[in-house]
Formats: sequence, structure tokens, C-alpha cells
Amino acid sequence: MSRTALVTGASGYVGAQLVPALLDADWQVRVLARTPDRLPQAWRDRVTVITGDLADDAACHEALRGVDVAWYLVHSMDGKGEYAERDRDLARGFGAAALAEGVQRLVYLGGLHPRGTALSEHLASRVEVGEILLSSGVPTAVLQAGVVLGEGSASYQMLRHLTERLPVAVGPRWLTNRIQPIAVDDVIFYLVRAADLPAEVNRSFDLGMDEVLTYVAMMKRYAQVTGLRPRHMGIVPVLTPGLASHWVGLVTPVPAGVAKPLVGSLINDAVVHERDARTMLGVPEGGMLGFDDAVRAAAASYDPQRWGRRAARVGAGIVGASAVAAGAAVAAGLVGRRRDDGGQR
Repeated sequence: MSRTALVTGASGYVGAQLVPALLDADWQVRVLARTPDRLPQAWRDRVTVITGDLADDAACHEALRGVDVAWYLVHSMDGKGEYAERDRDLARGFGAAALAEGVQRLVYLGGLHPRGTALSEHLASRVEVGEILLSSGVPTAVLQAGVVLGEGSASYQMLRHLTERLPVAVGPRWLTNRIQPIAVDDVIFYLVRAADLPAEVNRSFDLGMDEVLTYVAMMKRYAQVTGLRPRHMGIVPVLTPGLASHWVGLVTPVPAGVAKPLVGSLINDAVVHERDARTMLGVPEGGMLGFDDAVRAAAASYDPQRWGRRAARVGAGIVGASAVAAGAAVAAGLVGRRRDDGGQR
């Protein structure tokens, strides 16, 4: 018999791909959206749309009524203040409504993170949301992923544009941290499969491909796979997410409100601590994609060399200017910090 799914965050990058995957798996899909016009036209007419906001308790109950499994793909990354409190309240309300409506399972996409280490505000908030849903009384699967490799992923966009626009540059220390990325198609596979976990399973699962890379290594591999010239990156001993996000904002189109939490999530290693997802949920047909194949799949929809050709027309100086501007942003931040601290640092 067909089951009913609710997807929140369906207009986001992952949610927009999860919906057709569920439809293909014979789910009856319902989405909760504040602005239905933003939903992809490719599948908008194939789903039931509930217009409303997660902050609206009545809308949550309406959306969850009669649902078997609900996917919670919402988190704040908008640069506005007090997002941790907002996310906390939304998760509590959603979990309570799901329990009251008899939902059989919740599935949440969180972030890979180290254990026993202080986390950035954004990553700590995502971990807290997972914990809230796990304690909601509804069996929950929290899938924890690091950098998601896919053309519309914000973390992939940051990697792409930093690599394409900076053949030679200096960057912050988090570029040497270890990361275990994952292809977006594999994320979707596990999100769908999590719906079939036994009712007694209420836990988190780490997701990641076999390869563990540094951010610098990912930039170099991205350049190699897409046919760019080799990239060279120097490292400066700066870890402050605010300064690093300013650097990212200077050379990429990623908005500052998105760049800062993304950078904050990279100040620590983001690697898999356990591989129970593969044991309990299986692996995609043909195995999980490696880094090179994931980049090839993502880059098939755009021209990775477009910016380089444009820069060549303008003049080679633009490349050096970008690198110097990035370094200057970091240096300016350091000077500002020393002044604020009375020159004590």
C-alpha cells in the first residue's frame, strides 16, 4: 500500500530532489511550504501542498495529519540573529505535533561533527535540533552529512567558486581540516531508505564517502577533474569564522549570511565515526560515488572554465587582485582584533 510522506524544506536543494525520489518510490507526497510558487515546477503538480509555516502550530498539525513518515529538512542559514533559538522552538513544535498526529518516523538531515569538542554556533544548533527530534517520542533517524557535492549545494558552490577564482591565494587554517564529503545522490538514497528503519531505531547515522580529504585537497582535485590549471593555496594561522567568511564573501557569490555558518561548520574535522548506515540501510547500486565522480556529475550542468576565460579577457591582474584581497581581508581582520583588544594579541 502507498504510504504518505511529508517533506519540509522542499524548496531547498536537498528537499527538491528528495520529493521526486519519494514519488518514484510510490509515496504519496505532501509538502509544507510558505511560498508554494517557489516549489519546482517539475513535480509541484504531483504533490499535495499545504501552505503554511513551521511556526504555525495549526499548519503543522494539518500537514502531519495522516502522515506515515516526515522529513525535517529545515535549518536557519540566513544570517539573521537568534537562529538557534528559532530552530530550537521549531523543532520542539514539529516533534510535538508529529507525536500528536501519530507519525511513525521522523528523518532529519544534520551535519557531521567531532565529538567532545566545542562546535560553531550553527553546527551546534543543527546537533541540538537532531537531539530534540530524537527525544520527541517519535522514532527518529538523524542522518549526519558533511560537504554535500551537488551543483545546487551551498557548500559545493563555495568549493567551486573558491577553486575557479583563486588559482593562487592564501587562506585560513580550516582549509587543512579533514572532511569526508558525500555526493547528493547518495544523501537522497539514505534519506529515502531511512523511512524503512525498524520502529525501535531512534539514533543518528554518519554519512560520508570512503575518501577523507582536506579542503585544500578538495580544491586541487576539483581543479584536476574539471580541467583547470593546478591550484596553489598558502595557509595563514587564522581560524575565526567571521574573518574566514569575509574572505569567502570577497571572492565567491555565496552570501555572507550563508558563508559564515558554512565556514563555522568547517573549523573542525568533519569525518565519519561509524558506518552503521551502510549496514542498516544498504548502499546505492554500484556503490557510493567517489569525489571525482561526484564533481563530474555536478559540473555536467555548468561550465567550470567560464570564469577563467572571463578573467583572461580582463587581464591576469584580476587573479592576483583576488588573492591579495582575500589575504588583505584576513590581515585587516587581525589588525581590527588587535585594536579592539588594546594591542594585547
